Amino acid sequence: MAKAKVSIIGGAGRVGSTLALYLAERKLADVVLVDIAEEKAKGVALDILQALPVYGNETKITAGSYEDTKNSDVVVITAGLPRNPGMTREELLEKNSSIMKSVVTEFIKYSPNTILLIVSNPLDAMVYVASEVSKFPKNRIIGMAGILDTSRFKAFIAEELNVAPKEIETVVLGSHGNEMVPLLSHTFVNKKPLKDLLSEEKINAIIERTRNAGAEIVGLQKDTSAYIAPAASIAQMIDSILNDKKMILPCSAYINGEYGAERIFIGVPAVLGKDGVEKIIELKLEKEEKEEFEKSVESIKNLVKNL
Repeated sequence: MAKAKVSIIGGAGRVGSTLALYLAERKLADVVLVDIAEEKAKGVALDILQALPVYGNETKITAGSYEDTKNSDVVVITAGLPRNPGMTREELLEKNSSIMKSVVTEFIKYSPNTILLIVSNPLDAMVYVASEVSKFPKNRIIGMAGILDTSRFKAFIAEELNVAPKEIETVVLGSHGNEMVPLLSHTFVNKKPLKDLLSEEKINAIIERTRNAGAEIVGLQKDTSAYIAPAASIAQMIDSILNDKKMILPCSAYINGEYGAERIFIGVPAVLGKDGVEKIIELKLEKEEKEEFEKSVESIKNLVKNL
């Protein structure tokens, strides 16, 4: 049985190259890297290729042109300008939307039936741009955000309570940015509500840190934004899609009526399988959570109306 094929556009960058390593290590798919920095992409592919025999791993990893992405099962787009210190996601909009349009126009010539995963920021707006340009069915266009935001929220809760992250149940909805919505009504630690374990002040501090987690990393590393956790999040999405695991994962997906919103890509829990988004899971929200989600919807709509 032939192994699945995943192409990473922006594969020479930190997120793309780390994702390529994760995919190869887990033998999820053969990988093709495409990047405007062609030589660097070839170097990344060669470095990973030389590591695989250590594990007896026969995964194929190459770097090439858009033509080499032909018949990809999944295409991941990480291409775009990084967020520098002090830069908002909104400030990335104009330049990264131009890059997104160019990238999508090229790869759909060779993989018109692929499932498209968007990582570029500002995330929800870039998913919208990819949808408009590709004209793909909405279930085959997905943004990576909620998994990362949820993982960050879990990490900070686990750190505060000194518990294993696996003991934490939670989900983060909404846009990937300051308007994300951690659902406290669906947050439990060892089956106990988080609200019973931490003060409101502590919880609010964790939520604020989660919302600014990317900026915190940029501030500390100076020359790069986060890439390890984002790559791990994308790898989980790809695993669920390629292996048809039907995992319920929070991601930027198209909703039309769910959660009271229409015709918008936004972070919601979705079942991911071989057809991409196979179902939107609609959770019951408390009044305050619903209001925060509505603010997130408006924020995205205001962002994309200028595109």
